[in-house]
Amino acid sequence: MEKKLKGKKIAILLNDGFEQTQLTSPMTALKNEGAEVTLISREKRITAWDEDNWGGQFCTDVLIHKAKAENYDALFLPGGVFNPDGMRTEEFALKFVQHFTESKKPIGAVCRGTWILIETKSLRGKSLTSFPSIRTDLENAGATWLNEEVVVDNNLITSQSNLSSFNSKMIEVIAAKSTVISQ
Repeated sequence: MEKKLKGKKIAILLNDGFEQTQLTSPMTALKNEGAEVTLISREKRITAWDEDNWGGQFCTDVLIHKAKAENYDALFLPGGVFNPDGMRTEEFALKFVQHFTESKKPIGAVCRGTWILIETKSLRGKSLTSFPSIRTDLENAGATWLNEEVVVDNNLITSQSNLSSFNSKMIEVIAAKSTVISQ
């Protein structure tokens, strides 16, 4: 059986404090469908948050200041409290994410991962979901917040935290994009 994401390159942008399952579940789903995933951060080694405490450590593949957004077909932004809050103040991270918003490449964001999108000033008129505490932030950025497990608005795939539904939708949207970026 043909893998839906064979040949697709997915960037995963994260920082210390990402919610561990919000990385591992989508990353596994993407890889199982044949995608090549790249962990991108400002540090070589980052630490997850696992529910109520620090979780596992992960080695990144590319440092954010060396990452080239044009080399990727899609972007995934895991949630967690510390992760997106730290990334939304990182100049290189914002420029990286901005490439995806401007080029309309697929962007998946779970839970609080949408915080980073707010900083790109590209959410006016878009429909999204997130962890409920981010609702006002998204609405203030011009988005319509929906209390749904997963919301797809063109290239944006957002989820409150239902990873199974999110993974399926993210794979579906990325697979629907016909172009494959070559290095």
